[in-house]
Amino acid sequence: MGLEFYNSSSPAKAIFEKAEAICGPGLLKVIFEGPQELLTSTAYCQPAILTTSVALLKAFEAHEKYKQVSVKFTAGLSLGEYSALAASHVMSFPDLLRLVQKRASFMEEAARENEGGMAAVIGFDKDKLVEICQKTGAQVANFNSKEQIVITGLKPNVDKAIEAIKEAGGDRIIPLAVSGAFHSTLMASAARKFADVIKDVAINPASVPVLSNVHAGLHGDAKDIRINLAQQITGSVQWVKCVEYIASQGITDFIEIGPSKVLKGLIRKIDSSLNVYNIEKPQDIDAINC
Repeated sequence: MGLEFYNSSSPAKAIFEKAEAICGPGLLKVIFEGPQELLTSTAYCQPAILTTSVALLKAFEAHEKYKQVSVKFTAGLSLGEYSALAASHVMSFPDLLRLVQKRASFMEEAARENEGGMAAVIGFDKDKLVEICQKTGAQVANFNSKEQIVITGLKPNVDKAIEAIKEAGGDRIIPLAVSGAFHSTLMASAARKFADVIKDVAINPASVPVLSNVHAGLHGDAKDIRINLAQQITGSVQWVKCVEYIASQGITDFIEIGPSKVLKGLIRKIDSSLNVYNIEKPQDIDAINC
């Protein structure tokens, strides 16, 4: 992913090469060539996605099209919140990349402490799902869209929740192949370690308001950002509320920047009236008209 931008955009190439210098030789080969199992491993996945997303962002910022866009908010889902912070110049890319490396390492360490599980639940009533989680000990990891909610927690509790959902008429449940119960209280040790690491990182005032995954409101000062990013590791990702907040401010055009079209699909499911562009390939920038 991102190879076309590496070959065609000097700003994007500079980000990729800076990431390689920080993470060590081999990162770019994995990003550009895979294999998939290595790209999705703990050591590479989060740094690779952040690097590619920021590289694509820098390529867009250097393009003539960017001058036609008035950016009012930035937001990202889970790891994507770090790309949103990069877009708002809250932290430098090297600092963000090092934080993401630590985040991934701490989360993997926490995952080894307990047998966790996650599952995506499609088309099931949100209130009923929350009630089932409360009764079974499972937790909500992500409110991705009005149709898709991800549950998390100890594997036996997630299994109980799945059975209860089926008994209540839910028939679209997808167990996720993950190494742990991310965005749950089982990540508490990771959140504590992360809070200790981020306290010394330089944080600037946001050039553009950034939405927090934790409460779907705007990040505040540096102290607030540090608290929110630590809490995000254990808390539910409020992506639906983030999108609804932005739309409530009169925004109708969204631009997803990164190596997928997942957010485009989720945003359209949250509000079908919203217009969503995606930047995944260089030619995608030319198609933007907002």
